[in-house]
Amino acid sequence: MSEQQTEKSPARNVVVVGAGMAGVQSAVALREAGFTGQVTLIGAEPHQPYDRPPLSKAVLLGKAEDSAFDVDFDALDITLRLGLDVTALRAADHVLDTADGPVRYDALILATGAEPLTLPGTEGVPGVHLLRTLDDAARLRPVLDRQHDVVVVGAGWIGAEFATAARAAGCAVTVVEAAARPLAGTLPAEVAAPMAAWYAGSGAELLTGARVERVEEGAVILADGRTLPAGAVVVGVGARPATGWLEGSGIALGPDGSVTADSALRTSLPDVYAVGDCASFPSARYGTRLLVHHWDNALQGPRTAAAAIMAAESGAPLPVYDPVPYFWSEQFGRFVQYAGHHADADTLLWRGDGADATWSVCWLCDGALVAVLAVGRPRDLAQGRRLIESGAALDPEKAADPAVPLKSTAL
Repeated sequence: MSEQQTEKSPARNVVVVGAGMAGVQSAVALREAGFTGQVTLIGAEPHQPYDRPPLSKAVLLGKAEDSAFDVDFDALDITLRLGLDVTALRAADHVLDTADGPVRYDALILATGAEPLTLPGTEGVPGVHLLRTLDDAARLRPVLDRQHDVVVVGAGWIGAEFATAARAAGCAVTVVEAAARPLAGTLPAEVAAPMAAWYAGSGAELLTGARVERVEEGAVILADGRTLPAGAVVVGVGARPATGWLEGSGIALGPDGSVTADSALRTSLPDVYAVGDCASFPSARYGTRLLVHHWDNALQGPRTAAAAIMAAESGAPLPVYDPVPYFWSEQFGRFVQYAGHHADADTLLWRGDGADATWSVCWLCDGALVAVLAVGRPRDLAQGRRLIESGAALDPEKAADPAVPLKSTAL
């Protein structure tokens, strides 16, 4: 980024745009940090702020009506403005334009998250669904209750989790993936390969190398001419930062559409910060800019943004945000966890056999552990995450032995 803000005026009025995990935690973190000014949380949805991971699990299966955060906003003196669209940012005036008129801020936290990518040509086609919001889950629950034939487009994390829920509900499920394997954009071929068998093991059909030609009511037509019956189609082909409304604001965005925050989560505009799925940040640990679309990032980043706002007032040193990224997924009866960033790894070590019920994979760079994927091995994940944080080098022979605790493999 060419210029990052370096000076700030005292923040007496902080506005947070986005009422998901990142937004709620930003408001809460401000209070926990001792901020006594006005805090306003603006959310586009009318619902009480809620957590998203349960949408593809308990909420979708009717085991919970919602997943509202257990936060007493009144006790924290946080003003909620829900069901309100923010349309523009006028940074020179420190003003947000909203459907209800202008909202002024002294400091602003952008926490608008990500929006799901749609499948071209499916707009307005009956029976096509996304799974991102509480309303999306509410529309999908009757689909599962009626045990429709379901086609899932995309074998990523969301696709796998929805397929898991649909099979649990008794639906016939076909998952269509354009790439040659599940999670092709996330994991190497040899690591993702064992996961393909999970689909068949659950009774779902996985079609790889299969492109969707078009979607009609009741059917998905593939590019090779096959027609798949579909009482419902669920699209899970990725997401992008929800930053389109910032066009013309002067804020710096990356090529991926993310707000390019600095190591204190400050943006290129004065008094504006960004957290969660809509923001990328520089990682000194990994020597690159990271865009992390996962729950833990939305939980941790707000503490840094709140500390940076407080530092701007007190003159204290700025905080530095450089976490070890972490996420988890529950699919096909397995608990999958990942920590780190393996893009630049030069060594891959297996701990166990991918055909077994539990196994792990470690990625090393110059001998140091940089990432770990654990399937049903939570101790590997917990110990590996600490080793990554410490920058520890591992004994590769010991690390490849699943019987040796990962923490004991450090040199």
